[in-house]
Amino acid sequence: MAFDQMKMLNKLRKAQSDLKKEIVEVEAGDGAVVVQVTGELKIKKVTIDPERVDTNDIHELEHWVEIAVRDGLAKAQEIAAEKMKPLMGGLGNLGM
Repeated sequence: MAFDQMKMLNKLRKAQSDLKKEIVEVEAGDGAVVVQVTGELKIKKVTIDPERVDTNDIHELEHWVEIAVRDGLAKAQEIAAEKMKPLMGGLGNLGM
C-alpha cells in the first residue's frame, strides 16, 4: 500500500475515533427529556426530569423521547458528515 493510502487510512481512523468522543445533547418538552448521542450515532444517555413529566400523559412523554432521539441522531449525523467530508475525496484513491 502506498504511503499516501496509509496516510489517508490513518486520518480516517482518527476521524472515526474522534467521533466516538463527540457528544450531542438535545432536549424536548422544555427540558423534560434530554438525550445524548455520540458522533457514532449511538445513544449514550436518556434523562427524564420527573418534575416536568405528567405521569397521566405518557403519550406526551413518548412523543418527547421520540423528538429528542430523532433530533439528536440528526444533529450527530450532521457533525459526523462534516468531520468525514474532507476525507471522503481521498478515499477514491485507495483502490478499493
